[in-house]
Amino acid sequence: MSNGKTKAAAGDDGTKKTIKVLQVEDDQFLAGIYSAKLSVEGFAVLHAVDGAAGLKLAREEKPDVILLDILMPKMDGFEVLQRLKKSSETNEIPVIILTNLAQKEDVDRGLKLGAADYLIKAHVGPADTVQRIKKVLKLA
Repeated sequence: MSNGKTKAAAGDDGTKKTIKVLQVEDDQFLAGIYSAKLSVEGFAVLHAVDGAAGLKLAREEKPDVILLDILMPKMDGFEVLQRLKKSSETNEIPVIILTNLAQKEDVDRGLKLGAADYLIKAHVGPADTVQRIKKVLKLA
């Protein structure tokens, strides 16, 4: 349960900053559910509807963590992840894959490309995802 306070981590100057989550998800309904939960938990949420827009927003906004779907228009999540990890601008941003692709080879590919975690939508809900974000960011 949220205490209504914004999730924060120490900034470079020691001050508290709001944790920024970039959600790259083409399913608007699902994106809305996750966005609402993240917002209630105090995270600032950015949203991109496809891989190309997600890559652009990641470079512009420098989020603290990225939730990345795999099956999307314009550019799939594997390609986005590969480009994020090859760029000095974005390679330090942790990426959590959140997808319906549950085959072992997909999981292995995502982790090999540099994902910090791989979550299967059918197995985790928004609350579980928030906990995984906190774990990846070492907030929990």
